[in-house]
Amino acid sequence: MVSVLRDKFAHLNLTFSIGGQISFDVFPQGWDKTYCLRYLEEFQEIHFFGDKTYKEGNDHQIYESERTVGHTVTSPDDTAEQCTTLFLTKQD
Repeated sequence: MVSVLRDKFAHLNLTFSIGGQISFDVFPQGWDKTYCLRYLEEFQEIHFFGDKTYKEGNDHQIYESERTVGHTVTSPDDTAEQCTTLFLTKQD
């Protein structure tokens, strides 16, 4: 469905992406999740955790951004585990 909408409304400069389990996102080009990064200029390292990080997913743009360290997660428990490993476990 997303690819059909993308083709049918290409002239409107909209981005269509797969959202949640039963949804899709539609927004003006450039208004994806990377939009928030302009407000985080003072941070040297930004980690992003998302489940829809593949090419047509709604997390893809921010996951692939050169400003972020992207992490694909599969559940809240997976997110907590990855955060614990990255930020709370002592690294040798």
